[in-house]
Amino acid sequence: MAVRFQLVIDCADPDRLACFWVAALGYQLAPPPADFATWNDYYRDIGVPEEDLVDGADWISEPEGNGPSIWFQQVRDPKLVKNRLHLDINASGMRTDPIQIRRQRVDAEATRLAALGATITGALVEEGLDHYAVGMMDPEGNEFDIN
Repeated sequence: MAVRFQLVIDCADPDRLACFWVAALGYQLAPPPADFATWNDYYRDIGVPEEDLVDGADWISEPEGNGPSIWFQQVRDPKLVKNRLHLDINASGMRTDPIQIRRQRVDAEATRLAALGATITGALVEEGLDHYAVGMMDPEGNEFDIN
């Protein structure tokens, strides 16, 4: 039987990354649990110390409830090495679409996300392969690809 899971991303500024990834993925800021006005009210209720609370958003979810939720956990340690796990965002369409059309879609999405604070690291293409992707980093340097 499959299990549900959430993705946790360590970061310095949860609100900044939550807002970026909401725009990148079409997700929404996750509403707090029933009977709580804010997530911090909920966290206080379960005993999270005041010094561990963050200002702003730190949890996002897929609006239809189909995809995993993502929690942005504030950590003090800076990111130092390449991710061992990364997201691939499919913006190109179907493999049956012409490669030139898929490239245009990928490039347009990379440009949109760069305007939101991401960094384009370069095209990921191999001669002879019917594949095109663009490597990127989110505002805190976490790698992801647009394909």
